[in-house]
Amino acid sequence: MSSTTLNRPAESQAETDEEGKGGRKRLVVVAAVVLVALVAGWWFLLRPSGPTEPEPGEVMTLEPIQVNLADGHYLRIGIALQLSADAHEADGSKALDATIDLFSGTDQGDLVKAGQRQEYKSELEEKLHEDYHGDVLEVYFTEFVTQ
Repeated sequence: MSSTTLNRPAESQAETDEEGKGGRKRLVVVAAVVLVALVAGWWFLLRPSGPTEPEPGEVMTLEPIQVNLADGHYLRIGIALQLSADAHEADGSKALDATIDLFSGTDQGDLVKAGQRQEYKSELEEKLHEDYHGDVLEVYFTEFVTQ
């Protein structure tokens, strides 16, 4: 009897140690699950999104100019620049220079073809976006007359 009585406290001590270890394991697993849930919540809900589109600001209208086309024809063109809201003071001289450079020597027949005018406009927008370091968002034709 005395040997079984002595073994019981040792066995219950071992069981308590195992329960303590199991409780710690359970606590670690729960903490890991909570941490993963918090990270996932931040990733899908609170994470800053990628770059946003610039806010449109002022529209700067430039005086129309005349550009010499091929074969003695000319183009009278007026443009307006859609600037971004955080644009620095824009000087229209770069835009006018790019417009002259793009349209000079162009065949008048190319300017009246369906879709061709839009291609020129897109090309001018790309050039001005680069020249003005992203401050010009869009280009509008305010006047477009050939003769």
